[in-house]
Amino acid sequence: MTVFANENGKLADEQFEELKHAGKKKAKSKKTSALRVLLFFITVLIIISVIIALSSHASALTLEETLDSLLGEESQALKIIILLTLITLLPTLLIMLTGFTRIVIVLSMIRNAIGLQNMPPNSVIIGLSLFITFFVMSPALSQINEEAYKPYSEGEIKFEEFADKAMEPLRDFMLKQTYKTDLNIFTDLAGIEETDNLDDIPNRIVIVSFMTSELKHAFAIGFFLYIPFIVIDMIVASTLMSMGMLMLPPAMISMPFKILLFILVDGWQLTIGTLITSFAA
Repeated sequence: MTVFANENGKLADEQFEELKHAGKKKAKSKKTSALRVLLFFITVLIIISVIIALSSHASALTLEETLDSLLGEESQALKIIILLTLITLLPTLLIMLTGFTRIVIVLSMIRNAIGLQNMPPNSVIIGLSLFITFFVMSPALSQINEEAYKPYSEGEIKFEEFADKAMEPLRDFMLKQTYKTDLNIFTDLAGIEETDNLDDIPNRIVIVSFMTSELKHAFAIGFFLYIPFIVIDMIVASTLMSMGMLMLPPAMISMPFKILLFILVDGWQLTIGTLITSFAA
């Protein structure tokens, strides 16, 4: 009876600890969601307060004059709204309009090919991908700064012209990296006639075609990076099988040899160099 009571007590303690741990996780998730909602409402309140302040200043004006003041060149409200919108869309723009997608996929695939699931960590992979993206996109960014941002900041051009001039270097970059077949497919799906003049293709078609081509580029590079590591896995598995060591995992034995091979051939330099030259091709 004493042993049975002790076992029941242990089970009760374990159930209590599980319930306590589940309660902590639930409370943590609630705090995170509440924080996101709070940040969203703060952003909305900032936008509304700026618009209300400017509208109250022009309360005696007509509707047309009020709209002109909100959308005019000197409107601070419009600049703040545009800035907040760009900050919100920055991760999406980074993925869709640059070579970040190809770079982060290839670096993740080389990590998986070696067999290191969490080394280097995701934060290191993303950080390295960001800096390589900045290196690859530096000519386009410099052109945007010289031809679009500086004239706009000095008041020489309007926002519409600024957006068009800023998009031109990005379009040129995307079109150079996009397969003609992808452009033709999405042009047909959009119901637009094929044209040899690339300037007539809308931005929405260029962007989605570029994204599809980037995935193709990334998987093609990843395929060739996987081959030497697969050969090592096959050699190690065959050796262990011939020695009768069937219970020993081949992946555990082959991993040090993969890391050694990657170090001897200077794998990081080869991988990053291949990525950068793939954009120049």
